[in-house]
Amino acid sequence: MLKAIWLRVQILFWLAVAMIVIHGINEALNFHFLIYGIYPGNEATLLHVFSAPFLHGSIPHLMNNLVGFAIFGWLCLMRGIAAFILASLVIIVISGLMIWLFGRPAWHIGASGWIFGLWSLSIAMAWFDRRLLNILLAIGVVFLYGGMIYGVLPEDPRVSWEAHLFGAIAGVLAAWLVALLNTAKKRRIKRKGSRFLE
Repeated sequence: MLKAIWLRVQILFWLAVAMIVIHGINEALNFHFLIYGIYPGNEATLLHVFSAPFLHGSIPHLMNNLVGFAIFGWLCLMRGIAAFILASLVIIVISGLMIWLFGRPAWHIGASGWIFGLWSLSIAMAWFDRRLLNILLAIGVVFLYGGMIYGVLPEDPRVSWEAHLFGAIAGVLAAWLVALLNTAKKRRIKRKGSRFLE
């Protein structure tokens, strides 16, 4: 049990370290890496859906995202490492593609789409997998972080509200897939157990 918890902590830790190190190098190079963000409609930046979440425009931007990533990343990791990997890939790819297709003509960077996806997943899991723990987690997230919903509105022109909106949409899809993964796992365990029945 402790080993499993420690492994989850390490995953979050090293992803956070990657963001910090990349930002430090980027700042030292006068933010040259920002060209690896997503620019909607630009074919050369299509694969940047994988690099954009690790790029940040300032230390406050990075710090804000690290806090959100630690909270919602941990909530997702509580469901298992496979669930976290699946959810993260779905959120990053789907939100990134939607930004590339529908975003404003500007460079979109930062982990906020990933974070909003993990946030909406924490809430949507209560619908797709109606176990008591999921319902309690969803209530807690809505109560403590429900105000994040305003982040999907186009209020500040310097903020990629598109990343927030598309991340949240992708998080709901990820929740559905994670619930399917859990159901498949339960069926597999049940089938294995049934082999020993006489």
